[in-house]
Amino acid sequence: MNKFIDVAVHPSEAADSGFLEDLARKEAGLSTDQPLFFAIRKQSIDARGRSVKVRLRMEISDEFLAEPEFHLDFHYRDVHQAEEVIIVGFGPAGMFAALRLIELGYKPVIYERGQDVRGRRRDLAAINKYHEVNPESNYCFGEGGAGTYSDGKLYTRSKKRGDLRRILEILVRHGATEKILVDAHPHIGTNKLPKVVQAIRETILQAGGEIHFNTRVDDFLTDGVTMKGIRLADGSSRKAKAVILATGHSARDIFTLLDRKGIAIEAKPFALGLRVEHPQHLIDSIQYHCEKRGPNLPAAAYSLVHQASFNGLQHGVFSFCMCPGGFIVPSATAPGEVVVNGMSPSRRDSRFANSGIVVAVDEKAWHAYSSSGPLAGMYFQAAIEQKACQMAGGKQT
Repeated sequence: MNKFIDVAVHPSEAADSGFLEDLARKEAGLSTDQPLFFAIRKQSIDARGRSVKVRLRMEISDEFLAEPEFHLDFHYRDVHQAEEVIIVGFGPAGMFAALRLIELGYKPVIYERGQDVRGRRRDLAAINKYHEVNPESNYCFGEGGAGTYSDGKLYTRSKKRGDLRRILEILVRHGATEKILVDAHPHIGTNKLPKVVQAIRETILQAGGEIHFNTRVDDFLTDGVTMKGIRLADGSSRKAKAVILATGHSARDIFTLLDRKGIAIEAKPFALGLRVEHPQHLIDSIQYHCEKRGPNLPAAAYSLVHQASFNGLQHGVFSFCMCPGGFIVPSATAPGEVVVNGMSPSRRDSRFANSGIVVAVDEKAWHAYSSSGPLAGMYFQAAIEQKACQMAGGKQT
């Protein structure tokens, strides 16, 4: 016997394994002297009514159930002598591109402008304590990219999602909590991510990949049609079968290089805004309809969407990257600019919550920079960040 059941229970009941076993026995029609195994496969908080519920998908069986259930084979092949593919950037995209290349039998050769996880800590301390931004190594640039020190939320609004389960299992195999395979809104935590990132690095190196830190790519080698390789800041170059750009949205020098090289790029609308911070207990009381959330509920999150009218035009305004029990950090990638991000530790136990509140902007917003062609939006964004820094007295405040 093996079946799945969906139940909605009180938070205290969801934390009571004895209650859940009794519930599973009742659903399966088994007596107390018959063997029963159950596992929670999905879990989410439902706070839509006046009484908060925890929704569970439970697998029940009279035979042993593996916990958690993995579907992947994690034996990576040896690619020390394999054909090379260059990856520029070692954030989340670069890391998972490298793992996939190894699976396909190619040797990833990775160039990352920033430092490794340990070295980045000094650069982050300089931003927070002394307002000094290292343009090569900061909250966005360095091993693991913005992902390493940016919370580790593992869900998306995108409908083109791909195999998310595969990604979650890779993260668990490298040290992330198994809860991310179960929670509807999985989260690793800022304090846990550095070790996960380091473990992924070790997997890539053991398989035969190369990783070069503190190494900036300054130019592309092309034959006019095809990308052949890259040139580094020290003047050296390297060719390979292919080049993957995994440089993230903050690498403005790469966008400028693409435009200069005549490689087709186009401006797209994006979201721009600010971060708002609240006492976490305020969000808990609003979302959970209670004075205190108690020990069986996580710090509450929220999602807001609004249509605002301004100068006769409608604009979509929405919350983004909401961080329960988190904090706000300075995330500029260049001196003289202020940018902020939000993140939460794994326990989400800060007294504060924060969220991005952003508005969609397009070419109408950056028409003053239209002479810059497809980079107009980028210069518009930079101008706002520079103005914010001026208003903060030239500091990351």
